[in-house]
Formats: sequence, C-alpha cells, structure tokens
Amino acid sequence: MVFAGGDAAAAAAVCSAALAVQVVRGRWFMVFASFLIMAAAGATYIFGIYSKELKSVLGYNQQTLNTLSFFKDLGANVGVLSGLINEVTPPWVVLSIGAAMNLAGYLMIYLAITARTAPPPLWLMCLYICVGANSQSFANTGALVTCVKNFPESRGIVLGLLKGFVGLSGAIFTQLYLAVYGDDAKSLVLLIAWLPAAVSVVFVHTIRIMPYARRRPGDADPHNGPFYCFLYISAALAAFLLVMIVVEQRVAFSHAAYAAGAAALLLILFLPLAVVVKEEVKLFIEKQRSLRSPPMSIAVEKPEPETAAPQLKPQNLNSKPWSCAARMLKPPARGEDYSILQALVSVDMLVLFFATICGVGGTLTAIDNMGQIGQSLGYPAKSINTFVSLISIWNYAGRVTAGFVSEIFLARYKFPRPLMLTLVLLLACVGHLLIAFGVPQSLYAASVVIGFCFGAQWPLLFAIISEVFGLKYYSTLYNFGSVASPIGSYILNVRVAGHLYDIEAAKQSPGGGGGGGDTTCIGVQCFKASFLIITATTVLGVVVSLVLVWRTRKFYRGDIYARFKDVGFTSAAAAAAAEVEVPIESGGKQGRAEEEVVVNGKSSEEEVVNGCKG
Repeated sequence: MVFAGGDAAAAAAVCSAALAVQVVRGRWFMVFASFLIMAAAGATYIFGIYSKELKSVLGYNQQTLNTLSFFKDLGANVGVLSGLINEVTPPWVVLSIGAAMNLAGYLMIYLAITARTAPPPLWLMCLYICVGANSQSFANTGALVTCVKNFPESRGIVLGLLKGFVGLSGAIFTQLYLAVYGDDAKSLVLLIAWLPAAVSVVFVHTIRIMPYARRRPGDADPHNGPFYCFLYISAALAAFLLVMIVVEQRVAFSHAAYAAGAAALLLILFLPLAVVVKEEVKLFIEKQRSLRSPPMSIAVEKPEPETAAPQLKPQNLNSKPWSCAARMLKPPARGEDYSILQALVSVDMLVLFFATICGVGGTLTAIDNMGQIGQSLGYPAKSINTFVSLISIWNYAGRVTAGFVSEIFLARYKFPRPLMLTLVLLLACVGHLLIAFGVPQSLYAASVVIGFCFGAQWPLLFAIISEVFGLKYYSTLYNFGSVASPIGSYILNVRVAGHLYDIEAAKQSPGGGGGGGDTTCIGVQCFKASFLIITATTVLGVVVSLVLVWRTRKFYRGDIYARFKDVGFTSAAAAAAAEVEVPIESGGKQGRAEEEVVVNGKSSEEEVVNGCKG
C-alpha cells in the first residue's frame, strides 16, 4: 500500500507501535520474563552462605540448624496450595501471592539476625523461613507451569532452561549482594527479601496461557531454534559466573570491581531480549505477508453423522460403594489427562515419588551441609564459600543438560526419561562416597557431581509427570512431585546427618557435649556414617526407578507428542495474533482461544496489523 505525505510516517508509527505491542504481549517475551522470575526464585540454594549467621547469632546447634533447613525445604517444595490456586485463577494471582510471601518471610528473618527484633523462638523462625521459601513454589507454578503449557512439545527443553536459571540464581544473588551490600551475609537475606518480590510484580501480567501453534507431521522442531539461542546465552552466563567466583577467591575485589561484575552479569541476563525481538519481528512480517497474499480457499469437511449411541445398560442403584470408587480411580492410558486423584494413587506416581525421595533427599543433604562438611575436613573458609557458590553452576549444568539431552534422546532414539533418571541417581552415589571417605581434595569433585545430579533430577521428574499424567492438572501434580524433596531432606538431613554430626561433635567437646549451642566437629568421621547411609538409600532409589522404566517402556516407544501435531493446525502467525488480541488468563480457557484462532485466524491477523495497512 502506498501512502501520501505524512500518512506514510503515521503508518510507520502505527506499525512500530503494533510491533512493540506484539513483542511485549508475545510468547517469547513471556519466556524471557519467566527466565528472570526463575533467576530470582532460587534463593533457598544459598542457605549455606547465611546459615552460619543464623547459627552464631541465634545460638543454634547443628541439628537445630538442620531443622530450620528442613522447614526451608518444606516451604520451597510443598506447593500444592499454589497448584490448586493456579487451577482456578490466572497466573498473575499466583505470582502476586508469592511476591507478598517472599517479602514477608525473609524480611522477618533479616530483622531477627540483625537484632532489630527480639530473638524469635525456633518455631517462629521455622515459620518465617517456610513462608519465605514457599514463595518459590508460587513463582515456579505461575511461570514454569505456564511455559510448559505454552510449549508442550518442547517441555523437556523448557523445564531444563527454566530450572537452569533457578540453579544459577544462587550465584547471581551472591554477585549482586557483593556489589550492593559488600561481603555481609546478613544483607544477603535482605536482598533475598525484596528482589524476587520486585521481579514477580514487574512481570505479573506478562505470564499467561497462550494459544499453541501446532505443527504438521513434516515440520521439525518449530519452536526449538530460539530455545537453543537461550541455551547458549545461559551457558555464557554460567561461564561468566564461574570465572567470577574463581577469580574472587584469588584476587581482592574492590567495591567498584564488584559493581562492574554485577553490571556485566545483568547485561548477559538481559541478552535474551535480542532473541525475543528477532522472533517477534519474524512473526510480524509473516502476518503482513499473509494479508497481502490472495485469500486461500478452505475446504471444510462435514463430519459423518454419528451412529446412534448404543443403549446403556441401566446401572444398578444398589451397587456397592467400592465399585463406584474403583471406577473413579481407574486411570486412563498413559499420556492422557489423569484426574488429580487418579494420578496420586497410581503406581507410577508412587514409584516415581519414592525414587525422588531417595535421590533428591541425599543430594540436598549434601548441598545444605556443604559448609559444615568443608569445615570438618579442614578446608579454608574461602574454599567453602567457593563450593557453595559453584554448586549453583553445577546445578544449572545438570538441569539444562538433563532437559536438552533427554529431549533429544527421546525424539531421536526413544530413550525413556525414567532411564535417564536412573543414570543420574547412579552418578550421585559417586559424589556421596567421595564425601563419606573424605579423600584429600575430593570435595571439589564431590560438589561438582552432587550439584550436577541434584539439578538433573528436577527437569526429568517434572517432564515425566507431564508426559505420563497429562497437562490438564499439571499445576497440582507438578507441586505434588516437589513434596518428595522435603520428605527426603527431613529423613536424611535432620534425622540422619544432623543427628550423627551432633553425636560426633559431642564426643570432641571438652565436657562431653552435654550442652547446646554452637558445636563443631572436625574430621572425616563427622559425616562418614551419614553419607554411607545416604549412598545406600540412593542405590535403593536406583532399583525403584528401574521399576518405572519397565512399566513405561511401551509408552516411551510410541509418539508421546502425537496429540499436539496437525489436529486443528494453527499457524505461528495466527497464534501470535491471538497472543495480542485474545489475552488468556487461565489454563481452563486455552482450548477455547485456540479454537478461535483456527476458525478466525485471518480476521485476527487483520486486527493486529490494521494500522500498518493504511
């Protein structure tokens, strides 16, 4: 279309405005916003940095500190409430609740350890950290579950990337607090209190369910190209953090140097915006071309008239109640949408849940006690801080590797995800044994193995849940799977590691360890028995996970994404138009919006680029 005089400039301005709206309302900007929310939602993984402040200021012994750590894990992983809320409300409600909980919980902890309030009793501190950490489950449910539903055929990649940013969050927080507050662990708690809440509030209306652009059988990986770009950027971010952590242990940084490092960190963190703009410009151009092309003739096939439904046998009103319950609990085929109750009582879920208790519980125990493990083995304080910070890097590596590799192996070789989980649990046993026997300088390797395995288990667990039990009630089932973590942490961390550590510390104290307070144990024996028990438990998890591999072997040999191909095909341009014009606020409305795109795709495109036509 040719414009005269100032009309051309006006049309260009309208086009620019339409493009800007599409970028901000598009699915790729939603993915970018999810990255930032996830990068701010993993503060629970740096508990080891400020746990010493809690121990010294409040006079806790190791078992008391582990009890506090358990409630931290309980809050971070018991997100069933957030899942149920997400089933009936739009994601912005879940994110808003999480922001308020994060600010309230961690702010009260900060006031306690800075003596701005009277020392709270243990039960109140447990409540504070549980509420603050529970905000992580709200962020995960609001952002991560929404992304998985928006990209169902790339769920392994999506889970790996988003969980990878959670894994990096510990190192990100460390660099930011050094730049803002200096080397003050108490101020780290303050940063944890306000930053995640602020990020969630900023993007609270960006996260939403969007129509899914289905692909034809001949199309390969239509959405995965941008995800690989995101992977490379996140890998660059991880490499930068790794270099910063190592250099900081060898060079005394000034406050200006920390600030410069934080600025570079933020630059890399916002680099995915370039990918977002590039993808949305492609969709914008595609929509304009579709308007210029002549209208296509569309053949509509009438469905064949359905045969009369067979007469149903009248039900016996006096049938036994247990038969009705049995019908309710009878599961559908794997991959179909289970109800919440059907999934929770299924053998597959119980087996997966038990294997996760064994695997995640052991690796989380090692992560939470890394500071005390390093101290007992005689490592210097700087090295201990390095272990804790680097675990975030290996955690990230495990998450993205498990997400991308399992997705590639599944697509190309039909390699089942449960078998990948089994291999990760086997690798974790190596890290546990290195700690148990205290081989000189082995803690470096152990932290790498344990951080990697801890991270790798999460995308595998959540992808398996989504594949076997469907996406309809994924918000709730996702959070139920997370409950395995605090259970494993309580058994292996509080009841085993913490208890046995205090026994060894009592033997070394001058008076036999009768009193409480800050007790310290030195030597290999402090954690040897604990991690031998943890190794045996993880081996049990390996055996149990093989049961799931056997039960799901036929399911993973088939095409588990067949339901997302071709049926009701929606072009990417039409889906992008719907993202701008048809805001979807809850998972229950997704199917309706998708239907509107298929039927009225051309009219939706015309509305979006109306200002560009003149």
